Amino acid sequence: MTPAVRIGATGFGLIAVCYGFARFAFGLFLPQIRQDLAISPALAGVISGGAFLAYCVAIVVSARLSERIGSRAVAVGAAAVAAAGMLGIAASPSALCLAMFVVLAGTSTGLASPPMALAVAEAVAETRRNATNTVINAGTSAGVALSGPVALAMGQAWRTVFLLFAASALVLALAAFVSLPGKAAKPPGAQRVGGRVTWDPNLLRLVGASFLMGASSTAIWSFGGEIAAMRLDWATRGAGLLWIAIGAAGAFGAGAGWLIARLGINVVHWLFLLVLAASLASVGLSFTTPVLTLAGGALFGAAYVMLSGVYLVWGTSALPQRPATGLMIGFLTIAIGQTAGAPLFGFLLGRSSLEVTVLVFAGLGLAAGGFWFGRRDIADDKDKPVVRVQGGGRASCS
Repeated sequence: MTPAVRIGATGFGLIAVCYGFARFAFGLFLPQIRQDLAISPALAGVISGGAFLAYCVAIVVSARLSERIGSRAVAVGAAAVAAAGMLGIAASPSALCLAMFVVLAGTSTGLASPPMALAVAEAVAETRRNATNTVINAGTSAGVALSGPVALAMGQAWRTVFLLFAASALVLALAAFVSLPGKAAKPPGAQRVGGRVTWDPNLLRLVGASFLMGASSTAIWSFGGEIAAMRLDWATRGAGLLWIAIGAAGAFGAGAGWLIARLGINVVHWLFLLVLAASLASVGLSFTTPVLTLAGGALFGAAYVMLSGVYLVWGTSALPQRPATGLMIGFLTIAIGQTAGAPLFGFLLGRSSLEVTVLVFAGLGLAAGGFWFGRRDIADDKDKPVVRVQGGGRASCS
């Protein structure tokens, strides 16, 4: 088995568990959880925002730890934290206890991504890195898609579901231990750990774009089940169909690296921001139907995974000597946007109509198109790889 296949498969599974189960399944089971534990919409938004905030802290720590102690230890730790958080969710007797463990489970997602970017940089041939990274990133869609059928079969038994999810996280901890590099091995031309990041306009635009996209995405990730219940009177099992649509279509995000190589970062970015806004409208506006809601879920899944792949390539292209940090910047800012977006959605929903709230969040997604991947040529050190941006925002290393 080649390193690209071995690391890609392990990373795909780890991201599926940490993102699809530990982080985003909460939104799927939220209607039933709210009913059982008497949680208000505003409190649900605060809990979701807390999980995203934990992600923000964890991804910064993970990027630094991955560079210091290697990808294997951090990835195993991510899976273990996901298991602990989901065990706690399953056993939570109150809203306060639930909030603590939702935050812990959310921490695992921040821990999971940087070690995988580093493992790819260490062990995968340069020509296959973007493709491998975007395949790993698409693991989110697999986790979301798998959680949908589980909700259909066991929609009321959410505690049992999270026990099963926790068991899967332990399996991935073992897989990461067996499959990933054991020691930190700096990629050629790597900067020293802890070196300063030069905040050029390209990275600053990445921060702006990923923040707004992250905020917009919470309309579905945190409140998708709630929106379906309000618009269509769907219970948890009905919302499971929405999650299946999101996850299945999200698999198209595995092709982000391929599509970026042909169309460029900017074209792919703008195109899928339009798809993201259309998806929110299809799910959340008053004209929706069951078919439109499922179609909107599919559009959302494809857009979210594709856009996160765009920001992954954007960040690692901008910082080729520090791939874990490059990934961290884009993904951290997505999560900061989600940290702000989830409470904001709950606040607006409690004080205005669902129609207005959804339109505001669709607008946030479109506003991200005001930021673009710029022409950048890192040639200030002859020992560093040069990243050249070709026509349309395509990135290549030499």
